[in-house]
Amino acid sequence: MSLSPDTVLKTIRGLSDGLRKREFTSVELTNGYLERIERLDQRLRAYITVIADDALSRAKEADERLKRGADVTPLTGVPISIKDIFCTKGVKTTCASKILSNFAPPFDSTVVKKLKHAGAVLLGKNNMDEFAMGSSTENSAFFKTLNPWDIERVPGGSSGGSAASVAASMCAASLGTDTGGSIRQPAACCGVVGLKPTYGRVSRYGIIAFASSLDQAGSLTKDVEDAAIVLSAIAGPDPRDSTSITAPVPDYAALLKTGVKGLKIGIPKEYFIEGIDPEVRASVDEALALLKALGAELVNITLPHTEYAISVYYLVATAEASSNLARYDGVKYGLRAEGAADLLDMYNKTRDKGFGSEVKRRIMLGTYSLSAGYYDAYYKKASQVRALIKNDFDEAFKSCDCIVTPTSPTPAFKIGERVEDPLTMYLSDIFTISCNLAGLPGISIPCGFTKAGLPVGLQILGRPLGEATILKAAYSFEQATEWHKRRPQL
Repeated sequence: MSLSPDTVLKTIRGLSDGLRKREFTSVELTNGYLERIERLDQRLRAYITVIADDALSRAKEADERLKRGADVTPLTGVPISIKDIFCTKGVKTTCASKILSNFAPPFDSTVVKKLKHAGAVLLGKNNMDEFAMGSSTENSAFFKTLNPWDIERVPGGSSGGSAASVAASMCAASLGTDTGGSIRQPAACCGVVGLKPTYGRVSRYGIIAFASSLDQAGSLTKDVEDAAIVLSAIAGPDPRDSTSITAPVPDYAALLKTGVKGLKIGIPKEYFIEGIDPEVRASVDEALALLKALGAELVNITLPHTEYAISVYYLVATAEASSNLARYDGVKYGLRAEGAADLLDMYNKTRDKGFGSEVKRRIMLGTYSLSAGYYDAYYKKASQVRALIKNDFDEAFKSCDCIVTPTSPTPAFKIGERVEDPLTMYLSDIFTISCNLAGLPGISIPCGFTKAGLPVGLQILGRPLGEATILKAAYSFEQATEWHKRRPQL
């Protein structure tokens, strides 16, 4: 049996159906993806680590599971990738940082365990911005990932390697993390679907922390149904994560097809501002018109504290990063600098050598905002305004079921274009950050392309635990368009 070259372009649902019908085996499928990675990734650089032998071993196990027909899930035998921020037992987990370049965890993160339990085949670990700090995947300590639609442009970040691997069909789907837009923004840049669940909906155990009150694992997939499938597999309570939510996990895929007739969609005036790329604005306006034509009701809303979101985020996130990254000191694990005169000198040299410039910048900002004499003026004040931002959403959801905005104000920008201007880089996430501050679910779906052939993303935000609603809205739009079916020419 030979694998058709087009097979690797299929969605999770398409692959799962093919595996069940014995049109191909998981081993054949896995080899197909590994060959594609070997052919394309020298140029795109989406993977830090490829675990071919382990992937083929798990594919064999999946084939046996499929033969028995017992305990088969939609992910059984399906090859996926994960961002290199999830701990994987015996496999290097670097966070794209020199300080963790030799770290192989002795355990799996909860989401990795769940994926393995579902029968998924792990192909490897994706490149990212170091410690998830960035919007372009240019901050990796190892190499830059390129956008499959235009290799002169960034794939977004920090989950840029995951987004690029899905867009280039070097896996069927990928897991990323989203602290301020790090799933949704690269999804928009790469023309794929990116889902950030409600904070606590998916366990954070075994995810290397950036900002603990903001980090959330989610998926990057080829379509909305695949996003629903992955969410059902990875969501749920975890006794190892005190912030995980105990609410039962529905079959999200089964809830997709009820349509949007009568759904009230909020349009916040604060997200439709000057500075949005005209082609992005046009695509989003057309998407809203289509949702209205499908039966949704558009409602004008206001989120008045949105203007403070960037400032609040970069105080809260950096403060938590400063605390979380204090553990990397060269003592217990990770990089240890040689030639230190004493313990303090070893700390200093290890952190200076091990951390990149963006990570150092955020540690310093966070340490400053937490320091004596400044805590009340900065971190405490930011935490208070964060509560106001959440209240804005609570009030808005009294008059609507979900909120629709652009995902990013611009399409993917050129490599190197914003490296020297951190503030402009930070503004890439201006429409995604508030969602994390409020702990809400959000999804980005393709809604058009620019004249230059670059994807545009549409963001849909929901109430806490409102994943079913935003997935339904996204699915209805997706089924009425062809944007998600486009693939880059590689």
